[in-house]
Amino acid sequence: MLKNEKYLNGEPSCAVDYAFRRIGGKYKGRILWYLHANTILRYGELRKTLYDITPKMLTQTLRELEDDGLISRKVYHEVPPKVEYSLTETGKELIPFIDYLRQWGDKQIAKESRKL
Repeated sequence: MLKNEKYLNGEPSCAVDYAFRRIGGKYKGRILWYLHANTILRYGELRKTLYDITPKMLTQTLRELEDDGLISRKVYHEVPPKVEYSLTETGKELIPFIDYLRQWGDKQIAKESRKL
């Protein structure tokens, strides 16, 4: 299979592409970071923490992270329903990189505020 065929079939073109497909987007990195900081979060807690996300987008993003093996979802069969999310071991491997991005973001925000 030619490289162009792989690209057209939606396959990642390289390891960086593969990684960013798993954690890219507006919310995935933040969800992973908040789960790291809190160990376990319920859906409602994530919804409050990510105040700028719609319920549909949160559900979709959580499903994608679960499908990619980065978070686990534990359902308790009780009324009202209780669902908890936590990082998998694979998800935990990403935390040092997300922390580095957080530190970089802090530096950039500080630079921007000095310009004002």
